[in-house]
Amino acid sequence: MGKTSETANLTSVRKTIVGIQFLFVAFGATVLVPLLVGLDPATALFTAGIGTFIFHLVTKGKVPIFLGSSFAFIAPIISASKQWGMPGTLAGMAGVALVYFTMSALIKWQGRRLLDRLFPPVVIGPVIICIGLSLAPTAVDMAKDNWLLAFISLMTAILVLVLGRGLLKLVPVVCGIVVGYVVSACMGLVDFTAVGSAPWFALPSSITHFQLPEFSWEPFLFMIPVAIAPVIEHIGDVFVVGAVADKDFVKDPGLHRTMLGDGLACLVASLFGGPPVTTYSEVTGAMQITRITSPAVIRIAAGTAIVISVLGKLSAILQSIPSAVLGGIMLLLFGSIASVGIQNLVNHKVNLDQTRNIIIVSVVLTLGIGGAILPMGTFSLSGIGLSALAGVILNLVIPQTKPEA
Repeated sequence: MGKTSETANLTSVRKTIVGIQFLFVAFGATVLVPLLVGLDPATALFTAGIGTFIFHLVTKGKVPIFLGSSFAFIAPIISASKQWGMPGTLAGMAGVALVYFTMSALIKWQGRRLLDRLFPPVVIGPVIICIGLSLAPTAVDMAKDNWLLAFISLMTAILVLVLGRGLLKLVPVVCGIVVGYVVSACMGLVDFTAVGSAPWFALPSSITHFQLPEFSWEPFLFMIPVAIAPVIEHIGDVFVVGAVADKDFVKDPGLHRTMLGDGLACLVASLFGGPPVTTYSEVTGAMQITRITSPAVIRIAAGTAIVISVLGKLSAILQSIPSAVLGGIMLLLFGSIASVGIQNLVNHKVNLDQTRNIIIVSVVLTLGIGGAILPMGTFSLSGIGLSALAGVILNLVIPQTKPEA
């Protein structure tokens, strides 16, 4: 198959180049979250790399997933830090791991029956579409800073993807970012001040000023409900990656292992002072367009993240990339994720002539893409988590009109 041959023909040099490209795709979001909540971006890169390695260790190195900073916790971290300070908030983020561990045990106990019952294709398909399209506003917001730069980056990536040969065809994202960066520098839109003042080598603050989180029950209990959304999104992402790689990762190594790996990565991130991590759809989108699904390439991306976290100059250069350049690339990647959801519905022959299926798909898409928010006491359920939960409930309560094939 096409996907397999692309990966099989990779040499060590090509794997390294593609792995670095995948990190470029995840870099912007990974460092943006800590910048918004008051944490160290270098620490976030470090914990993303370590967390990804932990995930691959737990999943036997079989699942090509990169773990980066989770956007679901931006508002909760800001709110919790005002009430209990950052040390207390970091302790609260350890509670996120507990939710993953509980789900892992439940899935291990019930097995595939539970997943088939809760997450059939009629639920997973539209959830995957939502994962891609719900990120679309982020791409547009980044691109609109300078539509010319975004268009140049996007068209470069598309031309390389369509017309490129050999090694060049494997790195459309890198080509788009490099061309966009060079053009923006020529236009005087890149600020090199931070690059000049950055040290060549600097350990993340989490290592130089390591301190254990200050545990208290209040932030711990505050964060636990928030984890519902990324846990549900995790399930959708595993299905997405499986569809892209043409493998059943729910069966082997098992969703209980991916849940456990994600939970352990979140726990380690909180101990080192980084934000909770989650499966990154951006990297999945890059795998979709390059047809490179090797877990070894993802581990190279993780290793590169750790290296960059201690190289001050390189980290500063990457942070100086204009958002419009990255936004142009995201316009392509996020749409490719949504296309995987459409493929999921088609490949599983979901009958959209059935009123039942139309209702489920419609509600999931409307809630997920529309950005619906359901306040629940001290937290709220929104976005992918809310739409997925609605899909699961509708699938359970609406009776089948006829036996499924």
